[in-house]
Amino acid sequence: MTPPRRQRRYPRHEPPPPEPAKQGEEKNPERLYVVAGADEDGARAALDLVTLIVARADPPPSATPEQAAVLRLCAAPLSVAELSAYLSLPFSAMTVLLTELLTAELVQARAPIVRQAVPDRSLLEAVMHGLQRL
Repeated sequence: MTPPRRQRRYPRHEPPPPEPAKQGEEKNPERLYVVAGADEDGARAALDLVTLIVARADPPPSATPEQAAVLRLCAAPLSVAELSAYLSLPFSAMTVLLTELLTAELVQARAPIVRQAVPDRSLLEAVMHGLQRL
């Protein structure tokens, strides 16, 4: 005589795990509205991805978590692109957030540091020959 077979209490095929969001897809668009605010007047600061942002003050107690994070990160100059990546916010939401901080004079926007043109090759060779003579 064969023993009775037990039936499984759980399904044989588990549901597939949820697919991760693709790059550029936002999981929660409502969060962006909460972070960026209503943007009633539509005026935004003229910011570029390479514009450097520097904090001018510590985060006030009334600051949102994202504003406080921006102010903490910007103790040293950071570009808007870096801030956007660190906070996982798209550029459009980041510009609205930074516009609010600029209006409140909590941060300062600076143009990126432009490297000067490479010196003339003959000048570099003259310096190299002068150092070799020493």
